[in-house]
Amino acid sequence: MHCTARAVMVLGLMGAGAGAQEPSADPNLKFEVATLKSSPAGQERTGPCGIRPQPGGQTYSADCTSLRSFLTVIYRLKPEQVTGSPGWADNDRFEMRGKAEKPSNADELHVMLRNLLIERFKLQYHFEKKELPIYALTVDKSGPKLTPHEAKNAGDPWIDTTQAQFLHMKMVATFCPLDYFAFRLGQILDRPVIDMTGLKGGYDFTLEYTRELPPNIPETAQFNGSPIDTSGATIYEALQRQLGLKLERQRGPAPILVIDHAEKPVEGN
Repeated sequence: MHCTARAVMVLGLMGAGAGAQEPSADPNLKFEVATLKSSPAGQERTGPCGIRPQPGGQTYSADCTSLRSFLTVIYRLKPEQVTGSPGWADNDRFEMRGKAEKPSNADELHVMLRNLLIERFKLQYHFEKKELPIYALTVDKSGPKLTPHEAKNAGDPWIDTTQAQFLHMKMVATFCPLDYFAFRLGQILDRPVIDMTGLKGGYDFTLEYTRELPPNIPETAQFNGSPIDTSGATIYEALQRQLGLKLERQRGPAPILVIDHAEKPVEGN
């Protein structure tokens, strides 16, 4: 990850529907113009990958993105919560450009993306619940330390992630619901995160933490000629101290998306 830059894999703003439930999606809500094609050979290894609505609320784009990744973004899931997919759904990458008829919010754009996937991949799927190891995101006994977003400035939720130096991360959230924050935490942790705070609405906050040193990197290793700085709060400590939240390891029901049928899209559509 590059210092002071957005993460290479940019996650979609919101899932269509909360907690990975099937949305009450209008099947007629579609992009006015949309293209979906295979990524150029090798792009998934060397080029930036990303999927997100673009500023202005009218355009959605994705680069070197797998079918599984599309689904994890729409429904706020970890990859292991999508099952039944054929091998190509993980290995084949696609480019997508969609333009709505008029400016739309993130939820509407995700419904358009969902409908595009159903049409182009002949996609059929259903949801199940399964007991899995999870993190419960709860409020610490000290109480939440979050700033409610002013309604007059409401827009689409967003979390910007940057890295000031190796392992030292900063997340800046704007108008962020905690179920979406739980999804983003689940992307960087080893198990799904389920929002159990009971807090509603969107919040503005900043979270700064230090990632754990990857197991394949020795403690004596250097980065850019200097010893690696592993000081600072872990993500668990930072959540508690800075936001008044905590993560509890437990087992609990988590949504599982089961792919019943999918076909590779026909090029040129």
